[in-house]
Amino acid sequence: MYVASLACNLAQSHWKVPAKWMYYHLLDADWASNALSWQWVAGANSQKKYYANQENINKYFFSNQRDTYLDKSYGTLADIDIPEALKETVDLALDTPLPQKQSISIDENLPTCVYNFYNLDPNWKKDESANRILLLEPSHFREYPVSAKSIDFMLNLSLNVDHMQIFVGEFKELTSYHNLKEIYFKEHPLNKHYQGVEEQRDWMFSTRGYYPSFFSFWKQCKKELYA
Repeated sequence: MYVASLACNLAQSHWKVPAKWMYYHLLDADWASNALSWQWVAGANSQKKYYANQENINKYFFSNQRDTYLDKSYGTLADIDIPEALKETVDLALDTPLPQKQSISIDENLPTCVYNFYNLDPNWKKDESANRILLLEPSHFREYPVSAKSIDFMLNLSLNVDHMQIFVGEFKELTSYHNLKEIYFKEHPLNKHYQGVEEQRDWMFSTRGYYPSFFSFWKQCKKELYA
């Protein structure tokens, strides 16, 4: 929130550019959560922006900085010119270092479970015999690039799934190169192009539907916590 406040509301950057930078470096990256958080701070589709002044930062970081460009009241902070320290910008060049392509072995008598960057659940169908493929689509990572550390983190997590194989390529390539009879995958907004049997992700709450704000949504979720 502090970084987003500086980048969007003081440096006056559009939220999407620094949001991509943040997403790139997150180990537990989720584009929807990250992007919506940046939009909330930037006040997108709203008249209210989030600001953090020096007093707030000192309080929660147990620091004692004074006389910075943030050392102002909230009313004053919203009207200042872009600080000199925030004027310099760079063009982002974010690339994802995917693993080298390797051949995989498919047992055509077994169903295939397709995992991806958003699903590495080690308990998913763990008691069933299946081909288990971690699908890394170059098109996805061109649109939503992540860092080498994020890729390494994902690959290390994939070791928790027995007999996991890695396929670097598009979903259509996977299905055209191999005779996959039954394909299972978990629902996610970014894999709508998958074909097969779609299973729901695990949800913390049963609350569904449209809510005009996170807090109206959370108000409904809290009822389940105390039910």
